[in-house]
Amino acid sequence: MLLRIKGLIPSDKLSIVRGILDAAEFIDGKLSAGKEAVHVKDNEELPQNHPEMARLNNIVMGQLVNHPTYQFGVLPHRIAAPFYARYTSGRNYGYHVDDPVMGTQDRYRTDVSITVFLNEPDEYDGGELVIKTASGEIKHKLPAGDAILYPSGSLHQVTPVTSGARLVAVTWAQSMIRDPAQRELLYNLSLAREEMMLERPNSESTQKISTTYINLLRMWAEI
Repeated sequence: MLLRIKGLIPSDKLSIVRGILDAAEFIDGKLSAGKEAVHVKDNEELPQNHPEMARLNNIVMGQLVNHPTYQFGVLPHRIAAPFYARYTSGRNYGYHVDDPVMGTQDRYRTDVSITVFLNEPDEYDGGELVIKTASGEIKHKLPAGDAILYPSGSLHQVTPVTSGARLVAVTWAQSMIRDPAQRELLYNLSLAREEMMLERPNSESTQKISTTYINLLRMWAEI
């Protein structure tokens, strides 16, 4: 399941993020790459000890974890601090699958990957996020402040940037629901549940949908 969140980061907060990143010095992104990704990863990342990292994370993750699409689509159990990546001209990230387990002391399973776009698509050429699905390749190059959520097991790449610079935040989540098909069923059911609760909060049908959602979540959740 691919989910897009439009306008995740409002323009005033996005200006703060851009100000920090535009003034920052980046390091080689291969330093954080896994065993397979290191061979195809060619970008730059903000050092994790950057003095403004906490401020950036408060903005980006604060907006993300409180968004209903993230809450209902991911059903997060454990969340990861993001990496802030820059792709300048000639850089790319070849096809890869995200590592199944990340972290050092506090390890987590990667179920859902999230890319938050931090600059406008007309600020760079190339740099599309391409995700392979059963229906073919889907390309994403979204406006600044938008985010895309996708299964971490998906084969995906960032195409070469040919001019300008691409800025993104990338993070992951371990869901309470390991199976992506079950997550999709629960997400669609949650949308129907929310609509019914607004339109017919006391109806028997609403109660049945709500009870079904709650008990399926209880049945499938791993915590």
